[in-house]
Amino acid sequence: MAKSLLIVDDEKDMLHLLKRSLAPDLDCRIETASSGKEALDAIAANSFDLVLADIKMPQMDGLELLDIIKRRYPGLTVVMMTAFGHIDTAVKAMKYGAYDFITKPFDHEALVVRLEKALERSSLLKENLRLKMECRGDTAFQEIVGKSAAMQRLFDTIKMVANTDLTVLITGESGTGKDLTGRAIHSLSPRQHGPYVSVNCPTVPEQILESELFGYRKGAFTHAIQNKAGLFQEADGGTIFLDEIGDISPTIQTKLLRVLQEKEIKPLGSTKTVGIDVRIIASTNQDLSAKIRDKEFREDFFYRLNVLPVHVPPLRERAEDIPLIANHLLEKHCAQLNKPMKPISKKLMDVFVSRHWEGNVREMENLIIQGIMFSRGDEIRPRDVRIQATDGESPPTLEGSLLSRPYKEAKEKTLRQFNSAFIGRLLTQSGGNVTQAARQCGLERQALQQIMRRYGIKADDYRK
Repeated sequence: MAKSLLIVDDEKDMLHLLKRSLAPDLDCRIETASSGKEALDAIAANSFDLVLADIKMPQMDGLELLDIIKRRYPGLTVVMMTAFGHIDTAVKAMKYGAYDFITKPFDHEALVVRLEKALERSSLLKENLRLKMECRGDTAFQEIVGKSAAMQRLFDTIKMVANTDLTVLITGESGTGKDLTGRAIHSLSPRQHGPYVSVNCPTVPEQILESELFGYRKGAFTHAIQNKAGLFQEADGGTIFLDEIGDISPTIQTKLLRVLQEKEIKPLGSTKTVGIDVRIIASTNQDLSAKIRDKEFREDFFYRLNVLPVHVPPLRERAEDIPLIANHLLEKHCAQLNKPMKPISKKLMDVFVSRHWEGNVREMENLIIQGIMFSRGDEIRPRDVRIQATDGESPPTLEGSLLSRPYKEAKEKTLRQFNSAFIGRLLTQSGGNVTQAARQCGLERQALQQIMRRYGIKADDYRK
């Protein structure tokens, strides 16, 4: 696969000059972005091996861009450009995670050599990960299915964070597979042979959750007739997965903050602390920033958790993966239910691809189980899963002009038209109130805002 380079500079002439001069000498695809925001959008939409970014840019400077890239895409190699008089800033960028820095004005041959080394470094990192995966048998991703660009970025991020021992916060909507992502990180980590303890935080009452997590001593409360080790002690030497961490109380947040800071716990009824060797992976489907503003989530606890953020994309943002996922779930549940394999009909697959999937993969899994159980024909049809085409409507058709375009271009235009019309209608009805619009369409406010930013939809345009 050809390597790829993204050049980021707010000076358009410099972008054109660099692209034109580097293209003959570098064996890679070269794309450009004229701002930090444009660069992040490009990285989110495509996979790059190297980013060459100017430090001095308006709105979002190169250091801020570098910080975001390193948090979202830890394995992506970044080289910074700076004017000769800003060497101190460039050295600072190296401390923040830049691979190299290059001073302006450029010596062309030296620039090419430095970029070739950076591209070679990216190739070595990817090859190293590939070999590690082969040695381990790569069973970590057997339940996480997808070939889309979004999923490839997720796989790359999982591999990168797995090689560290830092705390991970997995975000994503309900049903996207945050638990599977946590297990994959553990399976690829140096702790893979240690225990993996999963805790579904919302299902355990607060007064019980504390004793479950930290354990207790005999006599700590009425029914404590003997000492009991907590889940953190059970996970010693391995990983503990705190599912839906956004639902825990401020009291438990405070106690977990101490665990993150001190690497020790205090069982209920004990006067002594116990040291632990546990990696913490947490997940949430909530907007923790909003909960911090509402004083429902401790800010210091959030920053201790959010060391390595991993975002799992919703199903509607990777429609090209839907047939793969559907067939994977079909094979899995036919075997578990001891039922013969039946193909999913083309009409039902069209319904799946066009469906909004508010419940994501979990919702699809439930429908496929229904289809396996209720189908009486030689294939699984819409009537077998109790849904009609796009919830009672006919599957969408494409206008003739789109059919003559390349797939990606046609898909992007269709999505842009759909989101502009759909979200525009919601915002018109809500008078530009994003929270109300999100509630009406079943999205988290943060998820709706991300879609609005991607397609340039502004709430102010709908406010009276």
